[in-house]
Amino acid sequence: MLSGEFGVGTSSPMELIDVTSQLQDIIAKNNIAQGLCTIFNPHTTAGVTINEGADPDVQDDIIGAIRRIVPSDYPYKHREGNSPSHVMATLTGSSVSLFVAQGQLQLGTWQRIFFCEFDGPRQRKLTWQILSG
Repeated sequence: MLSGEFGVGTSSPMELIDVTSQLQDIIAKNNIAQGLCTIFNPHTTAGVTINEGADPDVQDDIIGAIRRIVPSDYPYKHREGNSPSHVMATLTGSSVSLFVAQGQLQLGTWQRIFFCEFDGPRQRKLTWQILSG
């Protein structure tokens, strides 16, 4: 089993960052032909998701829809002021797992892996683990 981490810098309060290439590079560097790759986000105001990466408007639509689902004017009790970010992170989740076959992450034609920032800008990290075999 292999594991590690890499950094992700965000520049906006909310944004989706494509991290597919970083994971694919890790798989190639370690000569992983087949296995299971899991990426985990250890932050409570950010998430990880898989969605379309071909049209950047999809990322804008996801952020816009999440903003409508999670109102900023709800009477949150958490005193730090970032409760909406915690709720948004719950909606996207904290990890994704993907099959690796023939040295490639098994994603659909348009799919990419995104780190979802909901409380930026910040320096974040993602951890990964690969079970090969």
